[in-house]
Amino acid sequence: MAKALIIGAGGVSSVVVNKCCQTPDVFHEICIASRTVAKCEAIKNKLPKTSTKVSTAFLDADNSQMVIDLIESFKPDIVINVALPYQDLTIMDACLATGVDYLDTANYEPTDTAKFEYSWQWAYRDRFKNAGITALLGSGFDPGVTGVFCAYAQKHYFDEIHSIDILDANAGDHGYPFATNFNPEINIREITANGRYFENGNWIETDPLAIKKVYDFPQIGPKNIYLLYHEELESLAINIKGVKRIRFWMTFSDNYINHLRVLENVGMTSIEPITYEGKEIIPLQFLKAILPDPASLGPRTKGKTNIGCIIQGTKNGEPLSYYVYNVCDHQECYAEVGSQAISYTTGVPAMIGAMMILKGIWKKAGVYNVEEFDPDPFMEALNNCGLPWHEAFAPALVED
Repeated sequence: MAKALIIGAGGVSSVVVNKCCQTPDVFHEICIASRTVAKCEAIKNKLPKTSTKVSTAFLDADNSQMVIDLIESFKPDIVINVALPYQDLTIMDACLATGVDYLDTANYEPTDTAKFEYSWQWAYRDRFKNAGITALLGSGFDPGVTGVFCAYAQKHYFDEIHSIDILDANAGDHGYPFATNFNPEINIREITANGRYFENGNWIETDPLAIKKVYDFPQIGPKNIYLLYHEELESLAINIKGVKRIRFWMTFSDNYINHLRVLENVGMTSIEPITYEGKEIIPLQFLKAILPDPASLGPRTKGKTNIGCIIQGTKNGEPLSYYVYNVCDHQECYAEVGSQAISYTTGVPAMIGAMMILKGIWKKAGVYNVEEFDPDPFMEALNNCGLPWHEAFAPALVED
């Protein structure tokens, strides 16, 4: 049995905590740490009866020494980072200093640039290897499960993979004119950045939301999908050998796009500081403060998500198309853990990734992305832990 330090107290953290407590044979004790201890306590107080011991702590995750001090005090076997991606490196530094395994759900991003890439964290490979500890990057859904899906397809169905289309659809309705289903600042930075996809060894850049298609998703129907850049493309382009093209698509309603464009046109999505009444503020951070908290959307949200991968290639010289995906119901997620499906689909894989490390199944010194490990035990755990997956052959493809 193990101890886990969970950094962050938002919607994803709540799911991780609940799922750890549902797995007491692995997670004997957990500590929830955040700048806002009241949020940690709120998560703890809403937990069903559990044999897992749960405590809370104050933590400024921007301060590596403070993270070190908490690790040395609590003595966890793993640190699960579900805080902001700006804090990945300070937490990784603390894990190195204390010899503790590390896991996150999103790659590091500097605060002053909307730049999603793994270079900063991959630079830690030798240090984690020499320290004999594991860093598992991007163990959410996308990135995370989508990488496991690709590794599973590569292992079981394909001799060669030629193309991967990752499709993220949310058909949930929360009733607000405009709100984001996860951290508004991270969400909007991601969406308003240039699109980018990998093809024939090159990265091709597009204007934000410039490429739009329609895809008919199982259980939720036809939706508008837009090409975005997403960080798992970077690691999959390296780790899925021989792949020629990888694209990422996400659904947005016309209403969402219209609101976003108005906010962008008036400067509210900017990350450049401005001076307001003698104080320096960042417009996007102000917008985040006035938008609904994603953690509050759970009881309001109805509908389903569908996230998966369409993979094309060859087997025994014959062309093959394969679709593997998960469908998650917002209301069912809320009934189980008090969070909507966006938080659920990120939090469950974070718990599973930590479990893989703690059980020694994915325990290997160094810094790794999920697709670098054996996908089979993770895929089995998805079915057992609330994210069952489906597969189909010869699915409808995304048009070129």
